Amino acid sequence: MLKFLTVALIAVFLNGCATVPKYEDPKLSISPLQKKFKEIKPLDGPQITIAVYSFSDKTGQRKPSQKFSQLSSAVTQGAEVWVIQALQEVGNSSWFKVVERIGLDNLIKERQLIRSTREQYEEEKNKRLKPLLFAGLIVEGAVVGYDSNVATGGAGARYLGIGLQTQYRVDNVTVSMRVVSVSTGEVLLSVAVEKQILSVSQGGDVFKFLDMGTRAVEIESGTTVNEPVNYAVRAAIEQAVVEMILKGEAKNLWKFKQGDKVNVK
Repeated sequence: MLKFLTVALIAVFLNGCATVPKYEDPKLSISPLQKKFKEIKPLDGPQITIAVYSFSDKTGQRKPSQKFSQLSSAVTQGAEVWVIQALQEVGNSSWFKVVERIGLDNLIKERQLIRSTREQYEEEKNKRLKPLLFAGLIVEGAVVGYDSNVATGGAGARYLGIGLQTQYRVDNVTVSMRVVSVSTGEVLLSVAVEKQILSVSQGGDVFKFLDMGTRAVEIESGTTVNEPVNYAVRAAIEQAVVEMILKGEAKNLWKFKQGDKVNVK
């Protein structure tokens, strides 16, 4: 009976360790580098008009699996969303004015529709659309690398039928970004950023014979935490934007506004 109570208490303890996530309402996605973005000094001068045409997946990798091949891509196919948002938010939104280029076809069609409608149905012929802004710089780049199982390992121990184990896996994603001058076509800046993706699994188990040779109790409990790949890609892109600003200032492409301090690590 004492042995049974001991096993039961261990089972309760393990069950308490395995925390089941609760339902959460949708929430705003916050920048991983929000603090760094705020620490970037403002630009000394007017905002730079910049365009982002695409930021594609060049890895060709599929989601890693130890059991079977998956058709889903390993990284997001819409990384340009994070590039645009990072350019808009860096330095408290004081650096870049991002113009629409990814949906340029839709924008042009809508402007044509407005002009056509005004010509046919509106009396005032002088209502002209404002010209589209043109960019002096273009940001290009891609997710160029995704390496799975860069490092794996773990540890475990068992004593008197009670065991604990921890396993981990490290993947790696690489992002490349460059800034191109529209007037000359020269690549002014080029940066590459790597970000690790960590997955950790922890668990414990109990294996006991209550009555030698006749009855046995086996209990398992554990949790696995995987860092989201999308989060890692976004963090790498935002770090590339920060590095691009710092590198551009060092090459005298632009200047920080005097009187403010920057401390980006």
